[in-house]
Amino acid sequence: MARAKPHSIFSKRLFRQDVALDLGTANTLIYTADKGIVLNQPSVVCFERRAGASETTVAAVGREAKDLLGRTPANLETVRPLAHGVIANFSAAEHMMRRFVAMAQPRRLLGRRAAFTVCVPAGATRVERRAIREAAFAAGAASVNLIGESLASALGAGLPVHAATGSMVVDIGGGTTEVGIVALGGLACSGSVRVGGDQFDRAIVDHVRTLYGVVLGDQTAEHVKKTIGCALHGEPIERMRATGRSMEDGLPRTVEITSHDVADALAAPLRLVINAVRQVIETAPAELVTDIADSGIVLTGGGSLLVRLDRCLAAELGVTVRVADEPLTCAVRGAGAAASLMSEHAFELVE
Repeated sequence: MARAKPHSIFSKRLFRQDVALDLGTANTLIYTADKGIVLNQPSVVCFERRAGASETTVAAVGREAKDLLGRTPANLETVRPLAHGVIANFSAAEHMMRRFVAMAQPRRLLGRRAAFTVCVPAGATRVERRAIREAAFAAGAASVNLIGESLASALGAGLPVHAATGSMVVDIGGGTTEVGIVALGGLACSGSVRVGGDQFDRAIVDHVRTLYGVVLGDQTAEHVKKTIGCALHGEPIERMRATGRSMEDGLPRTVEITSHDVADALAAPLRLVINAVRQVIETAPAELVTDIADSGIVLTGGGSLLVRLDRCLAAELGVTVRVADEPLTCAVRGAGAAASLMSEHAFELVE
C-alpha cells in the first residue's frame, strides 16, 4: 500500500522560515515566527571612505550610526536611506538591510533562505515598491511579499480584519501617516499623508527658532518631543531646557521650552494628519462609517505615543480614539502574523 503524502500546508510550515520587516523611515523592525521581534534599530547607516580608496565601506548601522548624525568627520557620511516610508537611497538601503538581517540571524532550516513579508505605505508608487522588493532580495530573501502598512498595523493591533464590519487604524510613523479602514481581509478605504515623527521634529525646530532665535539639532528636537511633547495644551505645564545655536551670534544658547510651546509647534502637522483621517471617513461607504462610529479609531506607530493625541483626534472627529497596545511594533507583528496565516486566510497583498 502506498504511503500517504504529508499535508501540503504542514510541509510548507515545517520547511519555511517566515521573516517580517517593517522598513520604516525612523526605525526598522524584524520579526520571525519562532522568536518574535528580533531587531528594532534606527534606519540609519554610516559609510566610511578611507584615504586612497575609490569605494566606501559600511562603518556602522542602527543605533551606533544614529549617534553619529550631525557629528561625523570628513571621512564619514551618515545616511538615512528611507524617506516617507520608501527607499530614497537604494545602495544605502541594501547595505543597511543586509547588516540588519545578519544581526537578526533568523533561523534557517535545511539551508533554505527566508520568505520576507515587508510593510509598505499605501501611497508607494510601483517604482518605490519595486525598489523595496529588490532590496529585500539583495538582503537574502528567497521570496518577497509586500503588505500594506494599514492592514499589517490593524492585524498587529488585534482588530478583526476578516470580519464584515469595518475597523479603522491610523498608523503614524516616522515619515508617513497611513489611514485605513479594513474589512474582509483587505483595505476598504485608505489614505496616506507624508507627515510623521520627522515632520513633528522639524516643526519643533522651526517653532523654537522663530520664538527664541535658537536653532536646535534634529536629535535635540526629538528629545524635546519625547520628553514634554503634547498634542494639546494642558495642566500642569511641563518644562525642559534645551541647547542650540543662537541665530544672533552663532554661539551655544540654552532656552526653556514648555509643553505649550511644543503643542503650538505641532498644531500645523497634526492638522494635516486630522485632515487625512477626515478625508478617508468622508469617502467611506455609509455602512463602514457606522461601524467606525461604533468601534472607534485605533492609533498605531511611534507618533501615536504623543501625549493627548488620542484626545485631540477624538475632539476633532467626534469618535472614540484609543492607542493600541505596543503601538511601535503593531505593523511588523501584523506582517508576521499575515505571513504565518497566509495559507489559511486571504490577505490583500500589494503587487
